[in-house]
Order: sequence, then C-alpha cells, then structure tokens
Amino acid sequence: MKETKTPFVYGKTVSLFGFTNREKEVEKVTNNLLNNINTMIISPRRWGKSSLVEKVINGIDTEKTKTILIDLFSISNEEEFLEKFAKEVIKKSSPKWEDWINTAKQYFKQLIPKISVGIDPTSDFSISFDWDELRKNSTEILDLPEIIGQKKGIKFIICIDEFQNLATFNEFEQLEKKMRSVWQRQKNVTYCLYGSNRHMMNQLFNNSSKPFYRFGDLLFLPKIREEKWIEFIVDSFSVTGKFIEKEQAKWIAKTMKNHSWYVQQLSHYVWVRTTEKVTEENLSNALEEIFRSNSPYYLNVMENLSATQINFLKAISLNETMLTSTKIMQKYDLGTSNNVLKNREVLIKKDIIEYSESKYEWMDPVFESWFQMNYLQL
Repeated sequence: MKETKTPFVYGKTVSLFGFTNREKEVEKVTNNLLNNINTMIISPRRWGKSSLVEKVINGIDTEKTKTILIDLFSISNEEEFLEKFAKEVIKKSSPKWEDWINTAKQYFKQLIPKISVGIDPTSDFSISFDWDELRKNSTEILDLPEIIGQKKGIKFIICIDEFQNLATFNEFEQLEKKMRSVWQRQKNVTYCLYGSNRHMMNQLFNNSSKPFYRFGDLLFLPKIREEKWIEFIVDSFSVTGKFIEKEQAKWIAKTMKNHSWYVQQLSHYVWVRTTEKVTEENLSNALEEIFRSNSPYYLNVMENLSATQINFLKAISLNETMLTSTKIMQKYDLGTSNNVLKNREVLIKKDIIEYSESKYEWMDPVFESWFQMNYLQL
C-alpha cells in the first residue's frame, strides 16, 4: 500500500520519521554521552541539531540511564530555569508521580518546595520555590540529579536546547560560574548543551575566559552532504509512489544549499504538487511558494535593520569583501569603517550572516535569494 503522507518534515524535530544521514554524528554523540563526556553542539538554526539529539536520547534511555530534554526557548529568567530543571529531574527519577512528591521533599535540605499535582500528574505536576531562598541555595537544584543518581543508582543524561538563552538572564555570570563549579564534579550526570546562536555559543564554550571553556567535547554540526540529500529525496518520493529524477533532487539540495529545513520544505512543496512524476513546473511553482511562505518573516527582519545594515547586505550579496576600503564604503554608502565593523557585529549577532576567514556567508539561503530578488533585482 502506498504511503499518502508527506515523507518530508520541517518545523518540528525529525528524530525518527524523516531523519536522514548524521550516522557519524549520532555515533559520536551517543558514545560521548554513554561514556560521561559532556558534549556541546553548535550549529545555525534549522540545521537539525535538535533532531540529532532526540535521535540519540531515544536510543539510550533505559531504566538505569535516564535522559532529560530541557528546551530553554521560552524560559526567561534564572528562577524559571531552576524550577524547570528541578521538575524535569524529579519527573525522570521515577515513573510514579507519588515518588515525585517524596523525592521533592526528601532531597532538598535548605529549600522548601511548593508542589502542585493536577488531575493528570504527567502534565499537571509543578514545583516552585521562594525566590530569595532559591537565589541563596541554587546549588541544591544544580546538584539534584547527582544526589538522586547516587541514592538510586542511576545515571542522568541532561540535554539542554537553546542553551545560549541563559546568557540573557540578569546576573548570568554568577549562575554560569555556579553551574560549571557544580556540574564538573558530578559523576552520575552527563550534559549535552546545544544552541543555534553560533556567536553566543562560541562565546560560552570557545572563550578561554569563560567558565564553560573546555567543559567537554565541542561539536560543530556540518550540513548534510548533497549526495545524501539526493538519495533521501529520491527514496522518499519512491516509497510514496512518486518519481523524481536524481538531477531534480540535486537541484532541490543545491538551490537550498543543503540547508536541512529548506531542503525538507522545498521537497515537500514539490511532492504535494506531484501526481506521479516531477515536472519542471512543479519545481518552479514550489520554489515560488517557499519564497511566499517565508516572506513575512524576512520582511519583519528587514524592518528592524538600519539603512547602512541593509547596504552592508547588498555589498556582500554582490560578493564584495573589502568593505572597509574607501571605495566600497562610498559605493554602497556604508558610513565609516567603524560603522562597517559595528554593523557586521550586529548582523552576526542576529544570525543573519557569518564571517569566517575573511568571507561572508548568509546563514539562511532562502533569505539570501529573497533579498537579492527584492533589493537587488537579481
């Protein structure tokens, strides 16, 4: 029986269905975490690191090895983080919600937790603390998985997504030092810390003056290779009873510059339009739709850029590299050399571009093409 559901997934993690390649990365991260080696993963947004981590922890979660996934995307302060950390550790320590209450009461010495359990404890369990007490005794939270692990004879693997968001908290530097001090002594806990803002993640883990410098193995996630995408796209069309030529699959991967999110998105748009065999019209219409669907986001980004920042993007889109030369600054109205350097830093922090080895690269290939069409008429 033919599969009628799209084989291409974007907008959510694809640890099982739709997951492709990454065999080496899966093996490396799995071996690291099972051998108590803390691992930090850095890659741009939508390159598949969350799917990679979920793929790994789905394969190693056992009765004696408990995996925890904490997403900091919506966490806005230290109190929320510590309460979330405590809640997830306690919930993973036992399958019984009655044990969660006992654990919360048993393992805190200085803190007095306030526990709430709803009709469905699996989704309605919460824990909170007095903030003044939590601030003074935060190490009790940070060391909770180690204490529980020792008492119950289990190991925890704690994966924290969008880890760089912690750096936006007030007094983060104090929390950062506490975390490193407590976590580096733990024997029953291994950490996987990952995030999408490469600038901030590099500052946290690659800066010798920062507490998390050399905290563990640092992995820069590469793009999936073009040949792997071609194989995946062709096979995915085939299992759903549709046909795409290898050259057409190559065009999808190449046009999207092997960017995981966009390769999946464009492949999906082509798949939806295809009855039996992919046509050139299917490809061109799908590409137009990918620009339309992402245009509101790009417009919002552009509205928050200054005129000189937009001019900066025009210059690098036309392959200019010597942006601080007088000729280039005048040609593109970039302002002074200080303006150029300042705008470069802003665009890097916003994750719009990357600057490495004197080369500029857009982080989002569709944004780059959209910008060129709308601002340069290319």
